[in-house]
Amino acid sequence: MDSYLLFLIIGLGTGAVYAALAMGLVVVHKGTGTINFAQGAMAMYGAYVYDEIRKSGQLVLPVGSVAVGDSFVVALVLGVVVSALLGLVVYLAAFRPLRTAPPLANVVATVGLMIIMQAIVVLRFGVSARAVASVLPNEVVHWGGIAFSRDRIYLAAVVSVIGVLLWAWFRFSRAGLATRAASENELAACLSGYSPARLACGTWVLSSGVCGLVAILAASTTTLNQTNYTLQIVPALAVALIARFASLAVACVAGLTLGAVQSELGFLASRQWWPGWAEVGLADAVPFVVIVLALFAFGDALPRRGVATERALPPVFRSRNRPAMIALGVAGGIAALLLTSGSYRFGVVSSMIFAVIALSWVVVTGLVGQISLAQVAVAGSAGFALSKLTTEAGLPFPISMFAAAGFATVLGVLAGLPALRIRGAQLAVVTLAAAVTLDRFVFRNPYFSPPGGNPIEAPSLFGLDLGVRSRGELVRLPFGLLVLTILVIVAVAVGNITRSDTGRAFLAVRSNERAAAAAGIDVAHTKLVAFGIASFVAGLGGCLIGYSRGELSADSFGPLVGLSLLAFVYLGGITSVSGGLMAGLFAPLGFGYVVTDRAIDLDDHYLLVSGLGLVLTALMNPSGIVGTRRAKQEARPAGRLRMTARGPRRVALPPSPMAPKVSDAR
Repeated sequence: MDSYLLFLIIGLGTGAVYAALAMGLVVVHKGTGTINFAQGAMAMYGAYVYDEIRKSGQLVLPVGSVAVGDSFVVALVLGVVVSALLGLVVYLAAFRPLRTAPPLANVVATVGLMIIMQAIVVLRFGVSARAVASVLPNEVVHWGGIAFSRDRIYLAAVVSVIGVLLWAWFRFSRAGLATRAASENELAACLSGYSPARLACGTWVLSSGVCGLVAILAASTTTLNQTNYTLQIVPALAVALIARFASLAVACVAGLTLGAVQSELGFLASRQWWPGWAEVGLADAVPFVVIVLALFAFGDALPRRGVATERALPPVFRSRNRPAMIALGVAGGIAALLLTSGSYRFGVVSSMIFAVIALSWVVVTGLVGQISLAQVAVAGSAGFALSKLTTEAGLPFPISMFAAAGFATVLGVLAGLPALRIRGAQLAVVTLAAAVTLDRFVFRNPYFSPPGGNPIEAPSLFGLDLGVRSRGELVRLPFGLLVLTILVIVAVAVGNITRSDTGRAFLAVRSNERAAAAAGIDVAHTKLVAFGIASFVAGLGGCLIGYSRGELSADSFGPLVGLSLLAFVYLGGITSVSGGLMAGLFAPLGFGYVVTDRAIDLDDHYLLVSGLGLVLTALMNPSGIVGTRRAKQEARPAGRLRMTARGPRRVALPPSPMAPKVSDAR
């Protein structure tokens, strides 16, 4: 019994971080209605600033540094101040302009911010993990038959006090009451003389400062690196959902409880009677279960802000599969494979593979409006299944690839079941949790994924070797042609979907679910079909990644890999097939990456550039690069050619009042 009590106390350290991040999420949601997926990454930066001041006396900023001495007080104050100022800058630069943007733009912008913060930490502080000296008293306490460091108790107490102070601020202060009023009805708050923008700015500053303080206090309880705090946003989101993004008290208690439960599961996993398949990653799966249960319990009852303006969805452009353009694209792909070799050909093939996965986002997010952050994890499940099917079951190509993609389809449909009750940013929460669960509980679990690796047999068809490598050749031409063939088939199929009855149902659900249901469309069936198609496409991409590597590792399909790829999909244009192809071109390890790396040597700056590009794209145009170009083309007036002294000119025709309004946007 003493051991259970000991691990419960140990879990209070992690639980305090969950509680602080969850309360930060609640505060930001009250002020802006945004779910900040970068909350943990922003808090992480404050902890790094504190630790660097204590060790070197330098205040390291995103650009430049200042000598301030290594005083504890100075380090603590500047760590919190920098965190608060970061919240101020982020809101003014990005999220104030996005106040009227669709939910997808806000979600993608916070994902881009997460990528930016990670890139800045790597560039300014390095990649090595850090051990941080304890800020709180950490003397060993002997109680009964156990001994523990008292800093966990102090940390839990500090977070509890912060929760009480935040509650009092919202309950009794004028600014807090005005923020609560604006969360109910922004227009009414404006008429009462309050600026929703200023109130929202205050919540960003407050939440960032609080989370930065707790991150500094808790840094000694764990290893400080660029991923720990970033991924702790998933359990924090679970806690915030339990609190319904409204109750600070529930968020505080639930966060501490979740940390204790995870610690107890970690202790139980060390017992001899514990099943082997649950020894690794089970504690990380608990937040996913909590999120799903919370969303199904009261997903429809989660509070929504009464915004003053309507948030329109980005337009969708229906693809027209023109044989001449398809033939030109195929010829271009073949030429790219023939004219390149070595790492450049590897970049071309990687771009094609990532374009296949990107097209899965075009289906589920671009056409149906369901924000999924689990597409790369679903692709990874197909890759790991392919390893089992080829090495253990002995299934030949292409049966093994289709079977693995079918497995990913089933998994993707299961991950999409919450979409029957929720949508928007809430669905992004559950799919991100699913991606983290697959990564920690399956991909990194020795029971499912042997430490020796997951080899995949090279594909062959009718005696023709389609494997990726041979002696002295990094990527063989037959494998490149195989990838190109699959990409063309998938791109044409997705383009046909946009013009089919299924595609029209997708667009109707995306536009207005209630109106679609009134028109006789089965909304639940339509959503699951979209998730099924997207998961099958992602599964094909995962199999191709497996074939291109020859052996899979969990790092190929981690949650952060998925978020970075989503960045490029959104940059290219998530609502069009050509946007998906553009995303593959600039994806990590793709052809654009290889060329840029050879020409400019971006190295670690590539993630920073992609994160900045993602946020800027969300700010300037939610349709992405291709979407902007297509929108300009659609805006050109129709006309007819007339001969003039200078040759043929297009003359615009006046619009007919009886002509129907035709638009590909939905």
